[in-house]
Amino acid sequence: MSEFTNTRDGRIGFRWQLLTTVSAVALIGFGTGATLAADDDSDRPPLWIELGGQLSRLDDGQQIFAPAIMDARPSVFLPSQKFEKSPLYSVDETGKLTFQPDGSDWFFYASIRYGRSNGKREVHQQSYPKSFVTHVYFSGYHHTYAFAPKAAKSADTTVSSGETHAIVDFQAGKDFGLGMFGSKDATSVFGLGIRYAQFSNRTNIALKSDPDWHFAYKYFTYTPAHVTHLKWVGSQPYHSRAASLTATRSFHGIGPSLSWNASSPFMGNSKDGEFSFDWGLNAAILFGRQRAKTHHQTTGRFGKGTGYNHGSRPITQQGPVTPDHTRARTVTVPNVGGFAGLSFQIQNFKVSAGYRADLFFGAMDGGIDAAKKENVGFYGPFATISVGIGG
Repeated sequence: MSEFTNTRDGRIGFRWQLLTTVSAVALIGFGTGATLAADDDSDRPPLWIELGGQLSRLDDGQQIFAPAIMDARPSVFLPSQKFEKSPLYSVDETGKLTFQPDGSDWFFYASIRYGRSNGKREVHQQSYPKSFVTHVYFSGYHHTYAFAPKAAKSADTTVSSGETHAIVDFQAGKDFGLGMFGSKDATSVFGLGIRYAQFSNRTNIALKSDPDWHFAYKYFTYTPAHVTHLKWVGSQPYHSRAASLTATRSFHGIGPSLSWNASSPFMGNSKDGEFSFDWGLNAAILFGRQRAKTHHQTTGRFGKGTGYNHGSRPITQQGPVTPDHTRARTVTVPNVGGFAGLSFQIQNFKVSAGYRADLFFGAMDGGIDAAKKENVGFYGPFATISVGIGG
């Protein structure tokens, strides 16, 4: 069978450019020396509860299912590969607890991000043949006969897919931002901790096609009865070709993580309302288990009778038997990410919005018959609401 793979190089280059931009902006922030008013600021609450969401563009590199039996799909129809892609977006839910003991420049974090997406697509393509009409002239009379089509050239694609992802972080960090960026309220927290990630997806694909249905006719000549060159339909041959794929894939991993989260106020104060520019970078090495299980098969039928429902008995050809492919292996997955955004805080209430990306290299096995490492990525706009308790 022939299988094709989506190319994601453009997306990966864009995300590396995003992370590079965030880093450059962060370094520029170190050189900013604007003096900001911070009179009458109240103490920061020791505990912050943050809830939010993110519209994530998903990066999945699963191998395209393209069995050879489907190569004869009529060119007038769009190829099935166009419809086999998994959902492009998910809506993630995020939560975070931040604790800073009174009088301390240490922070303790616990956060979770969870998202899922499901998609189902059914695409039916077919031609709409007209009835086959023949004319008979017999003994001075004109007779017209119409043969209705009992089928049509067609191509069906049915795809059902879904995925879930969860990322959990526990970190402790120290604030080195006192007096940096020209404001005593600026923060620059370097953290160390543990990250856990879990990804899973499932795919079910069914392909069907009749690539060469047609009217089969013959010419007959009856000179004595004044009937010449009669075109008469004898049969409507067809092929029925089918292929299916089921696949489940997963990754579970845990490992050490590093982060740098910074914030620099540029307008107002936290008592009456303060705007800040926020950014951050993160990196981790995850050690875990990668699994994949796939099964696919093909079937072909040929009928040369007068139609699908009657005539000669169709011939069935079963495709080559393909065993289930079950793979499991231990992998090491590098992870990098970053974000940039703006926030508004007034006393113990804060809202933030920005753009965030997280990339996991070689996290999933996207192959069908053989293992093929694929990247997993989540990137898109986010928004959060935070409430401070205490202080």
